[in-house]
Amino acid sequence: ELPPSEFMQVADSTWLVLNVVSNGREPPGCQATGVTKIARSVIAPLAEHHVSVLMLSTYQTDFILVRERDLPVVIHTLAGEFDIYKEESGECVPVTSDDVSNGFLKPKPAASPMLHPVQSPQTRFCVLTVAPDTLPAIATMLIDVLFYSHSPPWDAGTGSQDLDSITFFSFSLIEGYISIVMDAETQKRFPSDLLLTSSTGELWRMVRIGGQPLGFDECGIVAQIAEPLAAADISAYYISTFNFDHALV
Repeated sequence: ELPPSEFMQVADSTWLVLNVVSNGREPPGCQATGVTKIARSVIAPLAEHHVSVLMLSTYQTDFILVRERDLPVVIHTLAGEFDIYKEESGECVPVTSDDVSNGFLKPKPAASPMLHPVQSPQTRFCVLTVAPDTLPAIATMLIDVLFYSHSPPWDAGTGSQDLDSITFFSFSLIEGYISIVMDAETQKRFPSDLLLTSSTGELWRMVRIGGQPLGFDECGIVAQIAEPLAAADISAYYISTFNFDHALV
């Protein structure tokens, strides 16, 4: 419903959302959380079949966005390890490889990982949530932080490798669940009794992937970041945006 505008850029692909739902049985000895839990089983196989993904980690769970035209490849790639369902009129309907037609399987591309610069600012971030019924109490402050408080994002120079800080604020509202990522200094502006976060009060550091906007046709970036972290049993959150990828550890 948004009106066309010269100020709004829209990717030319339509994206579908995948959500991995656990059956309650975690792999033995697996302590990693966030994107690293599904790195080997989902993200890496898709990268091997040249499927580009966008990742969105939230306080509650992780979401993988794939282009609609890649869906046949996605289903055939993951069907051996997962039970796949699609939502129709609010109901979950099983999907099999026979339900998608032609266009697969893409041949595995030659290994040619792209190398991107990374920036790791000193900023410390909080991953938190807020109850929907308390949102009105922080709405004015939230709007101010989202749209009016930050300096222009390019002030520090896009090519800088030693940024002291980074302007980053993520707000997700998915099926009534709110997930927020903000820096520790910004968190101090909000009433502490309304923001729910980890009982340990842990903070996160960020690695931003890309010195210039990434291409939507690039694949394997999430896997290159998440797989080594999963192997080292390191928890991570991962947020893809229109221009860059951001990994929080």
